[in-house]
Amino acid sequence: MGYQDMTTQLLTIHVAANEIAPAAESPQIAVAGMLPTPATAQLMRMFRDPYVLEKEERVELIAQLREAISLEPAIPELRVLLGMTLCVNLEVQDALEELREATKLAPHNFLARLKFGELLMRLRICTQAAEETRAAEKLALNPIHAELARRQAAAIRTMQREGIERGGYGKLLSGFDRLSRLFMRTQPTPTPVALDPR
Repeated sequence: MGYQDMTTQLLTIHVAANEIAPAAESPQIAVAGMLPTPATAQLMRMFRDPYVLEKEERVELIAQLREAISLEPAIPELRVLLGMTLCVNLEVQDALEELREATKLAPHNFLARLKFGELLMRLRICTQAAEETRAAEKLALNPIHAELARRQAAAIRTMQREGIERGGYGKLLSGFDRLSRLFMRTQPTPTPVALDPR
C-alpha cells in the first residue's frame, strides 16, 4: 500500500470513527457532517489523486472549508483539511499557517502533527519536520498511524543524511531569489536592430 493510499485510508478511518462515536464521548470531532456532501466527495478524490481536481473545484473546496472553519474555528481537523487542500492548490504560506494553527489548537492531534511535519519536510525544513513527525509518532493510536509516521521519519532522515535541508523560511525564500537572479543573468542580451531610415 502506497503512502497516498495509506493517507486516504487514515482519513476514511478517522471520519468513520468520528461518525460512530458521540462527540461527547470522543476527543475526535466528526468533520464529515460539517461539509456539504460534494465537498466531502471532492476531498476523497483529492486524497486519492492530488491532481484530479480542476482549479475551479479546488477554489470552491477551499471556500467551503473556510466557511466551515468560520462556523467551527476550534476544530483542528477542518484546518488540517484546509491546509492539505491549500497545498494541492500551491498556496504554501497559507497552508503552513493553517497547519500550524491546527497544532496549536490541538497539540495532541496525530493528523495535525503529521501533516504539518509533512509540509515542512516537502519545504526541506527538516529539523522542524523531524520534531513534528516525532510528536506524531508518539500520538499514534493504531498501526496505520504508526506506519505513516515511521515512513515520514525515515524520509526526513534520508534528506538530512543527504544534506537536503534548508535553514528556515528566510533561506528558502532567498534561494528562490538567487535562482531568479541567476536566470536573469543567463538570458541572452538582445541584439540591437538598425531601423531602416526610409
